[in-house]
Amino acid sequence: MNDAITEPRDVRLRRLTMRSMRRGIKEMDVILIRFSKARLDSLSELDLDLYDALLEENDQDLYQWVSGQVAPPVRFSPLIDEIARVACGQNP
Repeated sequence: MNDAITEPRDVRLRRLTMRSMRRGIKEMDVILIRFSKARLDSLSELDLDLYDALLEENDQDLYQWVSGQVAPPVRFSPLIDEIARVACGQNP
């Protein structure tokens, strides 16, 4: 994302946190806000880029990926696994 180059990290983290809790379905609000509070601060810039891209995906797809109903795209697989672990209260 080009904005990430000029966007200060603290602003980016706030934006991603807000996007995590303003989803289309309540289940994804709960899952993603829990993940964002637990992990966003520790993600690298590349991981934040990936999370930003993930937030562009459809909530129904995200829910199926996180719940294990459907395999996620390969590029999102490790991130989805981490989100699912956090959602279940497990520490990686």
